[in-house]
Amino acid sequence: MAKVFFSDMRTGHSENLFDKIAKLLALAGLAQAVTEGDLTAVKIHFGEKGNHTYLRPVFARRVVEEIKKLGALPFLTDSSTLYPGQRKEAVSALTCAIENGFGYSSVGAPLVISDGLRGVTETEVPIAGELLKNTYIGTEIVEADSIVTMTHFKCHELTGFGGAVKNLGMGCASRKGKMVQHSTVAPKVSQKGCIGCGICPKSCAHDAITITAGKAVIDPLKCAGCSRCITVCPVKAINIQWNEAADLVMRKMAEYATGALSGKAGKAIYINFITQVSPACDCYGHSDAPIVNDIGICASTDPVAIDQACADLVNGARGNEGSALKSGHEPGGDKFRGCWPDIPWEVQLEHGEKVGLGTRKYELVRV
Repeated sequence: MAKVFFSDMRTGHSENLFDKIAKLLALAGLAQAVTEGDLTAVKIHFGEKGNHTYLRPVFARRVVEEIKKLGALPFLTDSSTLYPGQRKEAVSALTCAIENGFGYSSVGAPLVISDGLRGVTETEVPIAGELLKNTYIGTEIVEADSIVTMTHFKCHELTGFGGAVKNLGMGCASRKGKMVQHSTVAPKVSQKGCIGCGICPKSCAHDAITITAGKAVIDPLKCAGCSRCITVCPVKAINIQWNEAADLVMRKMAEYATGALSGKAGKAIYINFITQVSPACDCYGHSDAPIVNDIGICASTDPVAIDQACADLVNGARGNEGSALKSGHEPGGDKFRGCWPDIPWEVQLEHGEKVGLGTRKYELVRV
């Protein structure tokens, strides 16, 4: 049974929320996971432009300060997105992060995009998964000595909720790794949107794209699934085909999380913020009203246990009327199915436990 340390959002003159963050990290074992000289990845979602529910930069600053006290060298990191949004490559992603408040002056640490300039700087990491035998992880995550995963716990339209497991499995994967999890086919070119500019064939390292009759055409037999073409298209005419079922995405995601943690046994800490629990992920350019009131913060060395605890705490709360929550408003009601009724969110936890990522059995230690 894993220990999950929990603190509510109440504060006073003797202890503020930043002090609580430091206390939770200490109790979870930060000093054992992070040692002097470690290049420590602080894995966080920088938020999409227009979104406002991503974790506050000042929270990241306190985590950075606690890591520095141990003599380690922290850096904040995220990976490029699979879809052609504001964070599709490193320059735009870092610009978005800084505009959202994650500049060095705010967080006290440099920002590094883990999969490089165009999302293709990856390391193939072998795993003993049920579905997958190899994962493609952002190289800077692989190269880091230790990792602290800061997660905004909220709902998600494909996985029911996004927690530590998703932050690891999806958030640490390169663009190719994300493609593996989401789709089994090559990206699709919109013939209506394509202007035949010729940029995508030049960017393809596998000669899978040609310009035919003034339009780009992708050969699925040659396509390696790196999705680089998605990011270089100036008119966003190339997009992923989201054909993978939700339960398979979650299983692959849990297995990818084991790849992200490869070589980091005992060198990982997870801290989840159950605040502004939005009905959808922070990748959208907007944030809807929270489905429950702010609940608190959890910390653990077990990503499955912490997500299970957070899910239980959200479901144990009373749902907010007037939010996107359609059912399950009563304490104990399923808030995630209340937003996304067709998503079996438990799958990511069940499979994570099955492949040795962690345990669903936990002791909630109230701090």
